[in-house]
Amino acid sequence: MGIKEKTIQIMSETAYQPLLADDLVLMLELSKNEKKEILKVLNDMITEGYVIKTKKKRYALSEKMGLVVGRLQGNSRGFGFIIPDKNEIEDVFIPADFMNGAMHNDRVIARINSVNTQTSKSEGEIIRILERANEEIVGTFERQRNFGFVMPDDARINMDIYISKKDSLKIKDGYKVVCKITRWPEGRRNPEGVISEIIGHVDDGKTSILSIIRKFNLKVDFPAQVEEEIKEISEKIEEKEILRRRDLREVKMVTIDGADAKDLDDAISIEKMKNGDYKLGVHIADVTHYVKKGTELDKEALDRGTSVYLVDRVIPMLPSKLSNGVCSLNSNIDRLTLSVIMIINEKGEVKSHEIVESVINIDKRMIYEDVSNILENNDEGLEEKYKDLVSDFKLMEKLSLVLRKRRENRGAIDFDFPESKVILDNEGKPIEVKKYERRIANRIIEEFMLLCNETVAEQFCWMDAPFVYRIHEEPSMEKIEEFNKFISNLGYTLKGISNGIHPKVLQNLLKKISGKKEEAVINMLMLRSLKKAKYAVKSTGHFGLATNYYTHFTSPIRRYPDLAIHRIIKAYINNEATPKWIDKMSNKVMNVAEQSSTKEREAVEAERETTDLKKAEYMQSKLGETFEGIISGITSFGIFVELENTIEGLIRLSSLIDDYYIYNHEKRILVGENSRKTYKMGDAMQIVVSKVDVLQKEINFVLF
Repeated sequence: MGIKEKTIQIMSETAYQPLLADDLVLMLELSKNEKKEILKVLNDMITEGYVIKTKKKRYALSEKMGLVVGRLQGNSRGFGFIIPDKNEIEDVFIPADFMNGAMHNDRVIARINSVNTQTSKSEGEIIRILERANEEIVGTFERQRNFGFVMPDDARINMDIYISKKDSLKIKDGYKVVCKITRWPEGRRNPEGVISEIIGHVDDGKTSILSIIRKFNLKVDFPAQVEEEIKEISEKIEEKEILRRRDLREVKMVTIDGADAKDLDDAISIEKMKNGDYKLGVHIADVTHYVKKGTELDKEALDRGTSVYLVDRVIPMLPSKLSNGVCSLNSNIDRLTLSVIMIINEKGEVKSHEIVESVINIDKRMIYEDVSNILENNDEGLEEKYKDLVSDFKLMEKLSLVLRKRRENRGAIDFDFPESKVILDNEGKPIEVKKYERRIANRIIEEFMLLCNETVAEQFCWMDAPFVYRIHEEPSMEKIEEFNKFISNLGYTLKGISNGIHPKVLQNLLKKISGKKEEAVINMLMLRSLKKAKYAVKSTGHFGLATNYYTHFTSPIRRYPDLAIHRIIKAYINNEATPKWIDKMSNKVMNVAEQSSTKEREAVEAERETTDLKKAEYMQSKLGETFEGIISGITSFGIFVELENTIEGLIRLSSLIDDYYIYNHEKRILVGENSRKTYKMGDAMQIVVSKVDVLQKEINFVLF
């Protein structure tokens, strides 16, 4: 046990009282030479936030001193919440007066000042900022007489940044800029900064997307060292590499993806065996053959963590030579893959499987729309065009339905949210917003990928290998009980949840509300009641999928955790997983899991912002027009209404002039004081588009 572990062990003891460094040395029985090391360990733990040093120079674990360490989530109204590092601790509310100069996403330590005994909600005060998150801020520049200031694009940073007269002379009003912080806020004093980059004028159509790219620090270009490395990568596969692999080039297989997809990383082969079992092959691009461990290319891929799919472009994790070229499973070209070949019985159970390094050659590059039209509509033209594959598609459909039924039986939750697709013209202007259909071909690929990921995860969990799992923790009972209270107002209830909740209970509710007007609202609120999935090094299960084992194996072109576990799998296949290698990899996967989770969250947020931006641009051309929608949310300040095309807007309470409306938080309804007229979630209504603020991505409606 190292000095750090011994120190934590001593400090964790119930009887421990804060000690001086010298006293800790005595307790740890350290030599004089080791005293220097303990001081370094203590300082590192203080920097990490795990240990606090009191004014009397005594050391103790932060959590034992009534302190919470975590990330601050800011709010436009000045207050914030700390999302604790430890999952078992609930979020802590920080009033605006107790932020003490902390900004959104800073890593901080807070003191708990009070706890509500009825709700168990904690309220606190930030006492130390461990790590600043916003060294650069994207915003709009405005000039005053003797100075300027930058209004951050991110509303969660609710302080303008002061720019001195000298530093603002070259900047004009209304330009999007990147501002470098030179002095952090203290108390009520605003931060100060200098302009480090001018992005463009707010009225320029390209500026808004570029601002979002800069806000999330997304790297469009690859470093010169990476570009230099990939010059050496050849599309031609050496014969000796083919000879050491399973040759599957004669096996009939296809890729099925979206029409505009270019990074094709999964292919499918299927066969019905004589005994009635299915032989399903999921063949995934062997990216690690080209992205070697420790190269600049590998470091850059880990730094990016994921490809980011913005509304108007893709910012790839790997250069296009790999993502759209040598790694992409394009048809009629030999490609290197990792294949998971599964024997599945008619109940959908995997009887046996093997994972092999392989070489394949895709017969056809199919798109979801065509395969769905063959299976759903018996499209004669497409059936004739792909006559050699139609029987395979029908077999895929049959197996996917068996697999889906099996997942349903164990309680997996299948949210069927209407995703939106924004259609842009050649100049990047939105010309249509519509629901993205999840048809039978999409569901086939989804089922096969789920099964493959689960199968791989279970094998390596039982092997106790260093690995990266995809986990989804059980929801807190507090949130489930709050959700249960809400749905009771709509005539539904979650039964048997006093000792915890099984996903099947939620799945049964989704079946009951299917096709009803309140379906979208309950879906959304249920999702908000659940925790977010993330990457981890221990397989603690996936609540939403109702499985003990899950990972991400099937998309190594666009997700680093998939690439990382391919490397691990190949080490075991090739007998390279020595004890020394396992020890080293055990440390590596922790970093991969943490980095991948962080980058995934950033990518989702960036993707959502660009979509919301284009939706606002689209609705700006619809001012004064009338639409039908349903109430998707009710707050103390207004009613959110979602239209058929997935666009959501706000009816402000101040615009409801026929009565004075009172907000009932528990039932989430608005009730007219005099008329007793009620607005509740799921209600249909007609609205008029009244105002659009593209910069803030806000859409306002009024009642028709």
